Amino acid sequence: MQEFIKILPKLAKDKHKENKTFFAKLKKKPPKQLDYIMQELHEEEFERTDCLNCANCCKTTGPLFTDKDIVRISKHFKMKQQQFIDAYLRIDEDNDYVLQAVPCPFLGADNYCSIYDVRPKACSEFPHTDRKKFQQISNLTLKNVAICPAAYNIVEEMKKRIKL
Repeated sequence: MQEFIKILPKLAKDKHKENKTFFAKLKKKPPKQLDYIMQELHEEEFERTDCLNCANCCKTTGPLFTDKDIVRISKHFKMKQQQFIDAYLRIDEDNDYVLQAVPCPFLGADNYCSIYDVRPKACSEFPHTDRKKFQQISNLTLKNVAICPAAYNIVEEMKKRIKL
């Protein structure tokens, strides 16, 4: 897995133009069963892929923290929301709350998340490959294939299965 993670950014870069073209066509004319196909591809991939062997998302990117995430996580830590924000978050260029630094401070050396049960929504939904109306998040998916081996594999399988 670690070898694949090392070459993933280059693989994603090499496929970027092809993927971008594919997603542009997908947006224009999504197949009727797209949500069903994506759910199936997602489930098949995550039967093979164990995130605990990777955790590249937690090591290289940070999630957005919604107000609900901040309330839930600060409560978990028995902290005031502002204390949690001051300790862990910053406001990015899009005016969203994000981690001050990566890797994620809640990621353990064993790749387990210390706040897994209360983790941000963006984390629990990552890599978003089973999201309804998948064609609407193509820009996000193009970024995620460079980070997540499972997302890369799902997109590659998707291109084989959906002929546009």
